[in-house]
Amino acid sequence: MISIKKQQPMDTNKHEVRKPFCTSCDLYDYLKFISITAMAFFLLACRSETQVTFDPVKLAQIDEAIEQAIAEEKTPGGIFWLEQKGERYVKAYGNMSLEPKVMATRIDAIYDAASITKIVATTTAMMLLFEQGKIEVDAPVSNYLDGFENGGKENITIKQLMTHTSGLRPVLPNTIEIDGVETDWRGYATAIAIAKSEKMQQAPGTKFVYSDINFILLGEIIQQVSGQQLQDYTREKIFHPLRMKDTGYLPSPILINRIAPTKWVDGKMLRGTANNPICRKTGGVHGHAGIFTTAADLARFARMILNKGELEGIRLLKPETVELMTSIQTPESMNELRGLGWDISTSYTNQRGTIFPIGGFGHTGFIGTSLWIDPFSETFVIVMCNRVHPDGTGDVLELRRQLGTLAAEAIKGFDFEGISGSK
Repeated sequence: MISIKKQQPMDTNKHEVRKPFCTSCDLYDYLKFISITAMAFFLLACRSETQVTFDPVKLAQIDEAIEQAIAEEKTPGGIFWLEQKGERYVKAYGNMSLEPKVMATRIDAIYDAASITKIVATTTAMMLLFEQGKIEVDAPVSNYLDGFENGGKENITIKQLMTHTSGLRPVLPNTIEIDGVETDWRGYATAIAIAKSEKMQQAPGTKFVYSDINFILLGEIIQQVSGQQLQDYTREKIFHPLRMKDTGYLPSPILINRIAPTKWVDGKMLRGTANNPICRKTGGVHGHAGIFTTAADLARFARMILNKGELEGIRLLKPETVELMTSIQTPESMNELRGLGWDISTSYTNQRGTIFPIGGFGHTGFIGTSLWIDPFSETFVIVMCNRVHPDGTGDVLELRRQLGTLAAEAIKGFDFEGISGSK
């Protein structure tokens, strides 16, 4: 599991360093270690889990589509998870690593979640603070970040950051000008300073532009409002209560054999280090990326959302909060439909496929991860893969669309065409 470090006073310019587990233990700890190790070997052996109430023909087509993508080198492998009302089809495919050595995909593989971070960590944390009355979604960002109002940004709201309608550009620059010279920059504090000084590209609320900068700012707001570092707040308030034991920022080195690598950077294969370049420059913890997770943990999160904020007797969010963040929050004048953090229907919604109706919600991650939740049929679909491995050239856009369509077709006895807004 993600190792837990005792909370330290907040320093937004630094992020914690994970330490290996202690090597000394008493008899109880030793026996516990043995049982956990045995379970790990069992999980490694079990590369699929099926409780078949789905159409077996469509499940076979799902297998075929993924195997074809692997054969065409669009991804080295991955995990597919389809679940409806407790019934599930779960399977691991291909390899999680090709370089520097070949490793078959484990069912408990840990993946760089990339932008899935935006919903699992940042959006959820923001809504927890919203429930506590510490954040208002219609309030100006400048209420929470000193200096953000400079450059005419005083009217940008929290909601506009969360719906990508702030008017800010997509990503931070790789270099900044210092004394007339373009210079590389590093460090968390520098990233926040650059983000706060960004100039608007268009008036807020007038155009949808997907922007990592929006969520970099939201991550910093969480830290300022909560008084905790982002990795601590999300672990204590989200991942621990939901028993998402393998989810978090900065995974421990002890987990290295379970982590799917991404790509070569400066002669080193990234494994357990976020693939996102801004994360790599700034310590690995941000609101837009940096989380590592498993298919099983992401499934727990999806169940909580489908169950209106509650999982196994633990209430994380109020039902009305889940409804708020997963319903359309973009202006009626926009064709793009976004919730607070969640994607509903935009050019990024390829994982919905062609059958799940508008009204569901989800998100994708650059590495190849994706989640789609359909509340009408009480279904969710998870795809975990590292399509950028080993050289950054993989492409799973069409595969996501195929799998979304086939997943809906695999559900027996549900009339998607009868859902208002279906396409």
